[in-house]
Amino acid sequence: MKLRQVKPKDLLRALLKAGFIIKRKRGSHVFLEFVSDGEVRLTSVSIHSRPIPRGTLKAILKQTGISEDELIRLLK
Repeated sequence: MKLRQVKPKDLLRALLKAGFIIKRKRGSHVFLEFVSDGEVRLTSVSIHSRPIPRGTLKAILKQTGISEDELIRLLK
């Protein structure tokens, strides 16, 4: 399934559903952290009104270790 455009607030909600926690906020950026079995994954999401560019979204997914299919499931 092709990944559709994702709004920042929807992505943030999906990451929280996946077990990430908000570590801090600075300006329009929210910094998230996930800790599991000693492995730490970090990412940040810029909260604005337009959809996240596809390349940026792919980079966030790579940082978080979440596949496109899993993200689609989390967005439902």
